[in-house]
Amino acid sequence: GRDSNPKYLGVKMFDGQAAEAGNIIVRQRGTKWHPGDGVGMGKDHTIFAVREGEVTYATKQKGRVYVSVKPH
Repeated sequence: GRDSNPKYLGVKMFDGQAAEAGNIIVRQRGTKWHPGDGVGMGKDHTIFAVREGEVTYATKQKGRVYVSVKPH
C-alpha cells in the first residue's frame, strides 16, 4: 500500500548535552518520555527546554523516564 511521510520523531538531545531555552529535546507520539523540571511539553507531546542547562534523563516509578534540564 501507500507509505506515510516520515515524521522525524525521537530523541534530539541526549543526556549531558547543553540545552538553551526553546531547544527541542524529544519529538514523540504520546508520552514515551515524560516532562520533568526545566522542560515544557507541546500539544503534540514534544518536550522542549524552558531554560538553559544540561539535559538529564531519569527513570522513576512505573518505569517512567523523565526528561529534565538542570541549570549549569
